[in-house]
Amino acid sequence: MTDKTAPRLTGIPETLLIPLFIRARETGRSDALLKDDKAVELVGRIAYDFSRIKLQQHDILGLILRVREFDRFVRKFLEAHPDGVVVHIGCGLDARFERLDNGRVEWFDLDLPEVIRLRQELMPPASARCHLLATSVFDPGWMEALAAHRPGPVLFVVEGVFPFFEAAQLRALLQQLRSRFPGAELVFDAHAPWVMHSDNLQLALSGVKARLRFGLRRPRDVESWAEGIRLLEEWYYFGTAEPRVRPYRWMYRIPFLRRSTGIFHYLLGESLS
Repeated sequence: MTDKTAPRLTGIPETLLIPLFIRARETGRSDALLKDDKAVELVGRIAYDFSRIKLQQHDILGLILRVREFDRFVRKFLEAHPDGVVVHIGCGLDARFERLDNGRVEWFDLDLPEVIRLRQELMPPASARCHLLATSVFDPGWMEALAAHRPGPVLFVVEGVFPFFEAAQLRALLQQLRSRFPGAELVFDAHAPWVMHSDNLQLALSGVKARLRFGLRRPRDVESWAEGIRLLEEWYYFGTAEPRVRPYRWMYRIPFLRRSTGIFHYLLGESLS
């Protein structure tokens, strides 16, 4: 029997184990909203006490809906740009490339060095079109590496990452992306400020040291961060007709709950080409 791998992750990197476990558990359901056999495999290979993860049922469902919706945004982008570039910022141990590869996309998985080392050990890239960037998203060096590939249309996908950082850091990052890759698209999720307190309590109960720092009051606020940033689409949880969402649909009828957590799609200026 092969020994399990100890992840040796702390702080924000440790949080990647939460969606990994939830995706694996969802896959085993007869009414699963998504199937992720890779997540099931990885949970079985990692030495970690997943019973520590404490989430409420509506948060678990929300996380699954979030994964599925991010996949939809990527598919939509690749339908419009089959030879495009996708940069998955904070990729963790998500097999999104394997789920969505159209045979032509140039894909970049970016995360901190300790996460990429674990990823290389457990799930090395299966394609020469999938590249690993072992760095902080706030180190602009990775942008040089991306630009060196002479990318076409670019989509930056940032799931479950931005809430852990300060607004000033995120504003500076988007300004850099807007300057270096005009016309690129960006999809990220965010919570209303009041939601952070509840989520931070759940992180504490799960024994994870990382805490949320960024809350977004209105998605159009991001348009003021740099000239040309434009909100293209906003999507909110629990408005879907999925049968499993029915018990929580009342949340969608209350305005401040309806827009408490969402996924937002932006255009980062106009392309120069």
